[in-house]
Amino acid sequence: MEEASEIRQFRTLFISDVHLGSKAAKTDFLLDFLRLHEAETIILVGDIVDGWRLKRSWYWPQECNDVVQKLLRKARKGTRIVYIPGNHDEFLRGFPGTHFGGIEVAERMIHETADGKKYLVLHGDEFDVVVRNARLLAYLGDWAYDTAIAINIFLAAVRRRLGMPYWSFSAWAKLQVKHAVNFIGEFQKVVAEEARRNEVDGVICGHIHHAVMEDIDGIHYVNTGDWVESCTAIVEHHDGRFELISWGHKIGEAAASKREASPMVPISLPVLADMAEGEGVRAA
Repeated sequence: MEEASEIRQFRTLFISDVHLGSKAAKTDFLLDFLRLHEAETIILVGDIVDGWRLKRSWYWPQECNDVVQKLLRKARKGTRIVYIPGNHDEFLRGFPGTHFGGIEVAERMIHETADGKKYLVLHGDEFDVVVRNARLLAYLGDWAYDTAIAINIFLAAVRRRLGMPYWSFSAWAKLQVKHAVNFIGEFQKVVAEEARRNEVDGVICGHIHHAVMEDIDGIHYVNTGDWVESCTAIVEHHDGRFELISWGHKIGEAAASKREASPMVPISLPVLADMAEGEGVRAA
């Protein structure tokens, strides 16, 4: 266990797309990340709770409660926490300005960095034409994504058992589809244009599960990524600098540590099936 001296302190922490209530949510790694990273302000950039999946099939293990309690404890200790709802937790959009246990709900916000730059912060689903104009297609796309995530969970279980580093099948598959790559590019341009209309220096969003920081025609575009595939977050240092932190490597480190601690045993097909069942790859 890391010493307290290894806890990193930041001015602001941005997290999105945790999807609590989904079997694919990597709550254990998020809890580990939150334990080792403190910030004066935490901004939750949408899809923290996956209301869509919870409506289809209720799934709320203790780890989901642990994440919520961890955030509430941080709020009680003085951390400002702002929750900007996304499309999967849109039920909170009817409560702008409301505080729940010290967590403030806002539709969007302007964040000013330590060096005086202004960033528009929003989830980003309002610029996803599919979600905005064709809800049925959005749900069908969500189902297809669930299938890719199920494959991802199974492969992750096998790779972890073999002591191999984490690799996201779903993220890889998404980037192999031309339409998906084109969508990401167009989404980034449209969101950057919204920032320009708001006369700010940059934009921080989530939604598409693709963590990146880049300049788009003079606008600093920042996407926080997710805690389903890549396990990423954006932090602002006390000098205003942004950093993209990937916690996915911790999955590989944990697997390697377990491998060293226990002897390798042969894996049969029934064992693989049991592993997949334990990881949540089962009928909803």
